[in-house]
Amino acid sequence: MKVSVIIPNWNGESLLKINIPYLLEAVKIQKNSIAEIIVVDNGSRDGSVTYLEGLGNPVLKIVKIQKNLGFLVAVNRGVKVSKEDLICLLNNDVRVTNNFLVKPTKHFKERNVFGVGLHEKGEGPSIGYFKQGFIDIARGVENNKLQNTFWVSGGSGIFRKSFWQKLGGFDESLLAPFYWEDFDISYRAMKRGYKLLWEPDSLVYHEHESTSKLLNKSYTNFTKERNQLLVIWKNITSRYLFRQHVFGLIKRTLMHPGYIRIIFAAMIKLTLIINKRRIEVKESRVADEEILSKWTYQ
Repeated sequence: MKVSVIIPNWNGESLLKINIPYLLEAVKIQKNSIAEIIVVDNGSRDGSVTYLEGLGNPVLKIVKIQKNLGFLVAVNRGVKVSKEDLICLLNNDVRVTNNFLVKPTKHFKERNVFGVGLHEKGEGPSIGYFKQGFIDIARGVENNKLQNTFWVSGGSGIFRKSFWQKLGGFDESLLAPFYWEDFDISYRAMKRGYKLLWEPDSLVYHEHESTSKLLNKSYTNFTKERNQLLVIWKNITSRYLFRQHVFGLIKRTLMHPGYIRIIFAAMIKLTLIINKRRIEVKESRVADEEILSKWTYQ
């Protein structure tokens, strides 16, 4: 199966100059099966586009967005124009190794595999837990074992395009501009019975948050917490677990009164959430408890 690599970019000229050459070297290795590299430029004002065009590589394609519409929109635009069965999402601050796609692409021979997480140096597969009414996510211990993963990162992961399209891609209308979008699509995939894996023999190096650190920190933290609520309200359809969430929400607000601002920001999208939640109730095949019990659930 061939792979379309998709890289969203915003003012990342310096990062592209470091990381694109490694990716172009990986293209030369036939077993990586890389057919195209699509860089979606989110209205950069630096020399990103000039640098990419100057490379003159036919494998490299540039999608230009006139202004910064956010990470989710950029990824979805890239997927839309991609031509291959598999899509590999890489942040512009990810440096690949020569054989990084050789092993993970083989797992898609298993027909219910939706996504495979790449091995970011120093980190293990993704983990998560449902505690006091909230889902939280983190990275596990680095190891050399192929295993299931709680979510596949949108900055270093491979996805089956046909399943991606069925799921509607990253949820722009709810979660733009960024944060929790990769967990959202991963969790919805698991609720439909699809499988997520983490491949240790797919080494990449990720300089986390190289782009988001250019943004206001209070804004990014606020967006992260708001989107956490939106994802829970949309996806946790178990009545028991949702009651746990309501209790947890009350407790958190009593302990931190300022949290009410985040709740109100999320409630602005309440009508949209209700409609999306109905879809999840209809389409889901696996219960929340069954998924969460495989990780940590209390």
